[in-house]
Amino acid sequence: MSTAVLEPSVATGPFPFTAEQKEFLSGFMAGVAQRGIHPYVGATATGQLTGDPAQGGANLAEETIYGTPLADVTKQERWKHEEHPLDGWDRILAHAEAGKLPDEENTFRFRNFGMFHVSPAQNSFMLRCRIPAGELTALQMRGLADIADDYGNGKSAVTTRSNLQIREIAPANLVNVITRLQSLGLTARGSGVDNIRNITASPTAGFDPRELLDTRPFAHSLHHYILNHREFYNLPRKFNVAFEGGGAVDTVADTNDIGFMAVKLAAEAKGDSLKDATSVALPAGIYFRVELCGITGHKQLAKDSGILVKPTEALAVCAAMIRVFLENGDRTDRKKARLKYLIDKWGVEKFLAETQKKLAFPLVKFPLEQCIKRPAAVKHGHIGVYRQKQAEKNYIGVVVPVGVLTTKQMRRIADLAANYGSGALRLTPWQNVLIPDVPDGFVETVKRQLVRLGLHHEATNILGGLVACTGNTGCKWAATDTKGQAVALGAHLNKKLQLDHPINIHLTGCPNSCAQHYVGDIGLQGVKVGQASSEGYHVVFGGGTGADAAIGKQVFTGIPFSDLPVLLERVLKTYQAKHQPGETFAAFTRRHEVKQLQEMFSE
Repeated sequence: MSTAVLEPSVATGPFPFTAEQKEFLSGFMAGVAQRGIHPYVGATATGQLTGDPAQGGANLAEETIYGTPLADVTKQERWKHEEHPLDGWDRILAHAEAGKLPDEENTFRFRNFGMFHVSPAQNSFMLRCRIPAGELTALQMRGLADIADDYGNGKSAVTTRSNLQIREIAPANLVNVITRLQSLGLTARGSGVDNIRNITASPTAGFDPRELLDTRPFAHSLHHYILNHREFYNLPRKFNVAFEGGGAVDTVADTNDIGFMAVKLAAEAKGDSLKDATSVALPAGIYFRVELCGITGHKQLAKDSGILVKPTEALAVCAAMIRVFLENGDRTDRKKARLKYLIDKWGVEKFLAETQKKLAFPLVKFPLEQCIKRPAAVKHGHIGVYRQKQAEKNYIGVVVPVGVLTTKQMRRIADLAANYGSGALRLTPWQNVLIPDVPDGFVETVKRQLVRLGLHHEATNILGGLVACTGNTGCKWAATDTKGQAVALGAHLNKKLQLDHPINIHLTGCPNSCAQHYVGDIGLQGVKVGQASSEGYHVVFGGGTGADAAIGKQVFTGIPFSDLPVLLERVLKTYQAKHQPGETFAAFTRRHEVKQLQEMFSE
């Protein structure tokens, strides 16, 4: 290897070296060469290169995304690395101006702004809003109806995250829709792809006589925290958070990546600090338990993490946990990029330890068994008329078949809320709407108005629990027309039998399980069956959430939809004939093995 010393005096022009500087640098470079060290590689003040640029490049650190080499990440991660997800507004402007549909990359990017190109199901866009805690005003509901009429298909759909979607939006109207939504005080930012989705809270929060805690402030605080932190728009995969206050209507918090569950301590107790292993005094009062890793499409409900959190600490704990996921989640395989897989790899204790490093206060371990047990939610408590904790006030749960509302219905519901309530509305994860704050004297009037509108305030034990995803009329992943078939199935069963106990029937069009079929009493996953690829369903029994939490078990495979109504009629009639006194359908199916159920329901 040559030991020739580079002459530092090559610099010329306005930056000459003095004789003393030349002597010093020559001696320094000679010493470097004698030790076999490559000369410094870089640019002089005049921009001239010294040494071998290729050698310097070889010594540069490999480019990574949170420690994962750029060469190993998915294409979606590379797209995000090349341009931050929130920096795509000019792309949307250009597509709207040209009336142009997006390619694969821009389809991904536009979802960061809540605009979903849903080809081939529909060659148009779907808007998914962000409505924290499901809270809307009458004015906002009317404004959303205007957007649906002016730019969509004249309908909206209530989702299982207490949210609203509007479909059939042309590319030319992308900007109009987003700006109109913002003028209503709403946003769609981060409602898709690798972001924290709409933050849910107890649907009856603030007026539920049973609640331990009004969870709306927590949902709104986290919502605004997300909107104001750019790093939260670059997660490895989507992330769901819910706040459950212990009210009558289930928030389905155990299907979320993080679920904050309000609990009560009747007396002062002591917990264990994860920060320094000391004992921590816990005064009597209301706290949150933290559940982790609900992902029902992967057959997993969230599990208690063992920690107890003061309500004032909940936002910081949530943000710290999200940051741990942000920095350590898998960016090489989108199928393994959810929080569940990080905790499967690490274990809960390591995840909590990493969370603790990001907090100034201690996480506190405390046994779940020492918290007062919460009463079970009221099944179908989202339907009907119920007393509020406010004197002489009521909330009315409106039946919205599979979540679909026409714009006429949207405006009339808004009118009812404004004229007979407080102007407030709530969307629920059960795909319906609540009208709160209705005085006793106006309840019957509102009920009559709902009937005239083609809606109802009461439902049978079958129709009150129908949940369905979008289906193949609007989603490329779905194998079946879930919404249309849910309505037909519900009508058939409602005509053929009456049940003593309410049941939930969830129809989802694909394994992604947006309708959470594994937690339904009856869960149906859409599939193509037979040589003709007709629409059918795998059939799951025995799921549940909250106090009745369970993942259902698949009993039948690939049943054509044409056969399904009669099969489920037989299933429910068999249950009626053979169940024990007071036994629910879920409990009945759980105490039998799959083979027993197959034989029993095939007779």
